[in-house]
Amino acid sequence: MAPTDKTQLRVGRLTKAHGLKGALKLELFTDTPEQRFTPGASFTLQVPETSEWSGKTLTLGELRWYNGHPVGFFEGVDDRTAAESLVKAILWVDQDLDELPDEDDAWYHHQLVGLRVERDGVVVGTVARVDHLPAQDLLAVETEQGEVLVPFVSALVPSVDIEAGVVTVTPPPGLFEELADDTADADSADADADADADAGVEPASSEADDAARPADEN
Repeated sequence: MAPTDKTQLRVGRLTKAHGLKGALKLELFTDTPEQRFTPGASFTLQVPETSEWSGKTLTLGELRWYNGHPVGFFEGVDDRTAAESLVKAILWVDQDLDELPDEDDAWYHHQLVGLRVERDGVVVGTVARVDHLPAQDLLAVETEQGEVLVPFVSALVPSVDIEAGVVTVTPPPGLFEELADDTADADSADADADADADAGVEPASSEADDAARPADEN
């Protein structure tokens, strides 16, 4: 397959039919709906394979706002029945890999994945993904010991340098050390168990283990 210079971004989800003329309420996953949702904009649909819309695109006719909520009118969706067949569909758009958002200190998630994560100039891991939570986003950092979730806020992630491929973090004490300590404790426990086994010592059992063990036959 030939390399591509584009990726896809999730920009919205169709949540509910609105009215009788095919309009749909939207949940937006973009900070710039005035750029993404312009008349004529085309969206790739994420729907079940059994949906009549599977493999099709959707073209926006108009985006309106009702009581602060975005409502989309789409070409070919002319009545409530058609609109209801699109509920829960996720909208995706093509995006150039090298293009940055217009806002300062903003990045697309695909540009962060794979970047080195440094603390005090030392590499502690790489960005595996970005998780969305209602309160804030989290950077999932893959380390040698496992995964660490770092709140994606300026106080803890003060710098992102896409060109250098580095994300700088200033996590609170213990965030990365706790993972390392847990791993060390587990390794120590395994080593003790191996030593006991070599010495012929029976491992201690829990109350649940004893309850499950059959009584000796007389």
